[in-house]
Amino acid sequence: MNSPIRLGIDNYALRSLGWKAGQILDHAASLQLDAVLFSDFDVYESLADDHLRDLKRRADDLGLHLYAGMLSICPTSVIFDARRGTGEEQLRLCLRIAKLLGSPVARCVLGKVEDRRSPGGIAARIAETLTVLRPVHSEALDAGIKIALENHAGDMNSTELLELIDAAGRDFVGATLDTGNALWALEEPMDALETLGPVTVCTGIRDSYLWETPEGATLQWTSVGTGLVDWPAFFRRFAELCPRAPIIIETISGRPISLPMLRDDFWSAYPRATPQIMSKLLRLARAGKPREPFTPPPGTDGLRAEREQQLAELESSVRHCGELFRELGGAGRR
Repeated sequence: MNSPIRLGIDNYALRSLGWKAGQILDHAASLQLDAVLFSDFDVYESLADDHLRDLKRRADDLGLHLYAGMLSICPTSVIFDARRGTGEEQLRLCLRIAKLLGSPVARCVLGKVEDRRSPGGIAARIAETLTVLRPVHSEALDAGIKIALENHAGDMNSTELLELIDAAGRDFVGATLDTGNALWALEEPMDALETLGPVTVCTGIRDSYLWETPEGATLQWTSVGTGLVDWPAFFRRFAELCPRAPIIIETISGRPISLPMLRDDFWSAYPRATPQIMSKLLRLARAGKPREPFTPPPGTDGLRAEREQQLAELESSVRHCGELFRELGGAGRR
């Protein structure tokens, strides 16, 4: 790691605090970070041009680089929200926000794992996402902004996402690599990095843990450094493949996700899966031990406990990444 990688946070990591963009910026500065990803529209107090320009100036004063994002652009995804218009209209809105904030990316997603079992499967949702991307080709190029599609919530594995990016065009579409979502899509984070690294322009970083269950395995995300990912190896390879992309921490700890791989009906949503995929995941699961999901201690304020947990998990991840970056020679702002 010859040059420093930007270290930042996703506002979703602090979702229970209800903070708006300005408060997120202040917290990121207090942690001596380099970047913030605003991954949804609701984090802003206003979408007016003047407000967004003021937010950019505030970030500049704090030494923070901004990255802009939104959720689903696929009109038939189970998580698509039509309140702000069509997928194309919302993507154009995200591009406008990104330009005003000085963001090099407009991060977005297709959907989530349930879309794999929708009519036509994930292939149909990918085709629909392409119809949203293509009309904004010129606008993205003119703005100098890459649309950064994420492997999100088990919707696509890295190969499927790369195929989508190539079908749209690498000149204006890249990847947001999410390490936690990689395992939800049945692949190891390092494998996802190898596939998506050359097109990665943004990230969502957290650790993961697997353990065996009677129906297959359970996945649970953790703070960076407390799961199964070999982070020194990951960050070294990351610096080789996509050194200009930021490391954006998005902790979502203590939320178990069932992967019932031993059920016959499970694999119908993964028509291109191979036996090697299941065997690799089962080996990882057999090496793990069950972990309890996060629950507020008895007699405590549940929301307050959740907020404290999110702050602690984020700060633990920031410390771990900072220590690793210094050891690997990639610390410092740029």
